[in-house]
Amino acid sequence: QLQLVESGGGLVQPGGSLRLSCAASRFTLDYYAIGWFRQAPGKERGGVSCISSSGGSTNYSDSVKGRFTISRDNAKNTVYLQMNSLKPEDTAVYYCAVSRFSLCGPIGDFGSWGQGTQVTVSS
Repeated sequence: QLQLVESGGGLVQPGGSLRLSCAASRFTLDYYAIGWFRQAPGKERGGVSCISSSGGSTNYSDSVKGRFTISRDNAKNTVYLQMNSLKPEDTAVYYCAVSRFSLCGPIGDFGSWGQGTQVTVSS
């Protein structure tokens, strides 16, 4: 059974950086798009970024564009989210998930959610 594990969250000051990792066990991610999502208290889970299976196509929400970078290392079966210039409004639990497809699409395409990693941006 596919299991995704997120790591790298923590407490950081505004303007700081974190790198999140999404690793898979017992499943090869090579052929699937991977998405990062986040959910803040009292809000719905929303998309942050997505990367296609080849890594050749990426997309970002408007709120993180220019600050976050998604990448993948298929040899390590891991997807990363580099987060720079963090803001308090980036505070949320961050999740990764696997798409049924090789290209990025709506949240309904994604499943096998990880347990999430907390990111808190505060001074």
